[in-house]
Formats: sequence, structure tokens, C-alpha cells
Amino acid sequence: MSEEIEVEALEVEVSVQPIELYKVLKIANLVSGGGEAKYAISEGYVAVNGEIELRKRCKIYDGDVIEFNGEYFVVICDQPVQEAPPREQQANKVEPAAKVTKKDKKVSAPKTKKNKAAPATSKNRSVTKKEAEKADKKADTATGRKPISF
Repeated sequence: MSEEIEVEALEVEVSVQPIELYKVLKIANLVSGGGEAKYAISEGYVAVNGEIELRKRCKIYDGDVIEFNGEYFVVICDQPVQEAPPREQQANKVEPAAKVTKKDKKVSAPKTKKNKAAPATSKNRSVTKKEAEKADKKADTATGRKPISF
């Protein structure tokens, strides 16, 4: 024999459905942030419609009952369900900002007179003021940017 017990439930109003479970916990101020909500869900502290829910992004709809911390919450939403377009339609809508070619990816190290890569400079190497000014001028003409000095 199954007996139903009536329990007082608080209402949580959301503006869109479906909504992810962790967001409902945040909206209801049951947790201090999304990370805490996701942790509580993954550890099994949250039940949806009487069953433990371990999916953080479980879709919640109008009328779903969430149990957390010994309290019950009913999700209320007066907006119609918004369905995501199929993946094929989403793929057609997204256009790449720019295509990357091999030319764009090619990066070369600075060369010395003997056509070898320049050795890495040591962190402890001291630079004279004259060398620094020369490097600043070179950077100025090469990139068009002004150097920053502290």
C-alpha cells in the first residue's frame, strides 16, 4: 500500500522552461553559487519528483517538485516550453569567423647569421640601457607599438 503524504512546498518562479536543475537551486537561493549547486547535485543531495538526481543540467519543467535539504520546492513557470532547434539547423546557422590556413599557423624563430635559431636568453642576463633603447626602437618600427616602461 502506498500512502501519499501531503507536504507544504515552496514555489520557485522561473522565467523560462526547461531550465537546468543547478540554476533552479541558485534562483531559489538554496545555495550560494553555481559551484555549490553542482556539488550538491553530484553528491546526491537533490531529488526531482521523488528520485535522486545526479545530473547537474537535468531539464526542469513547470510543476516539477525538487527536494533539497529536507524542504520541497515546486517550479512555477507561465512561459511555454522553448525547444532547441535540431543540431542540423544549429550547425547551418553557425558560420566560422575566419578560416585558418597553413600560412596563418606558420611561426618561425628568429634566425642568426648562420641560419640557425637564436638561443634562448637567460633570465639573469643583464641588459644595458643602450641595448634596451635599441630593442625599443626596433619594436617600435616593427610593430608600430610603443614600449611600456615601469
